[in-house]
Amino acid sequence: MVNSELENLDWRLLRMVYQTYTRVKSCLDQVFAEQGLTSEQYQVLAATKYLDAPVRITDIARWLERSTNSVSMIVDRMVKTGLLKRVRDRGDRRVVNVFLTNKGEKAFKPATIAARKSVQQIFVSLSYEDKHTFVSLSKMINYKLLKYLNPGADTEVMLKNDIKRSDNLMKRWLK
Repeated sequence: MVNSELENLDWRLLRMVYQTYTRVKSCLDQVFAEQGLTSEQYQVLAATKYLDAPVRITDIARWLERSTNSVSMIVDRMVKTGLLKRVRDRGDRRVVNVFLTNKGEKAFKPATIAARKSVQQIFVSLSYEDKHTFVSLSKMINYKLLKYLNPGADTEVMLKNDIKRSDNLMKRWLK
């Protein structure tokens, strides 16, 4: 293959990854909107529910790979709507923990069921082997991205921790 063909294929692949991501996100945005939530609110509810308590905004931000400031603003709006509550840590008053309210729990359950159904519909046409291949390819790409974003860091450990954290969270989510 000529170099320009490979380069074009790389750009086509990048476009397909981005297009697939935006379409999956749009689909999930629609699913969550039907449940009265935004995708961001759902993600914050999921992180709050499944990360080991007590959960701080920095924990949620780290898991969502978002800035602490943006998560803090989402949490502020969710507190106002009664989905979450903030509680200062008794031992260190500077620390604020975030908890689901009953309203947040009630909103989370049907949204999770709807999201699961949607995800199953999205991936129904892929065989079991295709899904494993996709996961393997994604791991390879994520490894390269982590290496690029964290020069000099132990990327192997980062990827293993990321996979372990995701696997643990998925086990809790799929209960």
